[in-house]
Amino acid sequence: MLEQSHILGAWVLIVSNGLAGGWSLLAHRNSRYDNRLLWRFTVLAQFLVFVQIVLGAVQMRISGVEAPPFHVLYGVVAAMSVGIIYSYYSQMRQHANLLYGFGGLFIMGLGIRAAFITT
Repeated sequence: MLEQSHILGAWVLIVSNGLAGGWSLLAHRNSRYDNRLLWRFTVLAQFLVFVQIVLGAVQMRISGVEAPPFHVLYGVVAAMSVGIIYSYYSQMRQHANLLYGFGGLFIMGLGIRAAFITT
């Protein structure tokens, strides 16, 4: 049950961060797409990184199974990326859509890489 939740959560994280990143880049090109719903969706998508970390940690603790090499690293880097992206918001307010657009796509890429580690 917990393993399936972590797998489903990974796909939700990947898709939502990809959509949020693409939407932010679209909003950079066309301001009519820059609205409150974009920012709420982006916050939710990036919050899922922390949900996944907790689910994964609980799963490892309960089942006693070790994560594949680098899987945890990608999760930690994704969480750090959320913090770094947020920390640059005030400095890059004029280009926030670019920041969150590329940031969302980067987090999506980390999620894909973490999901497909096999060794």
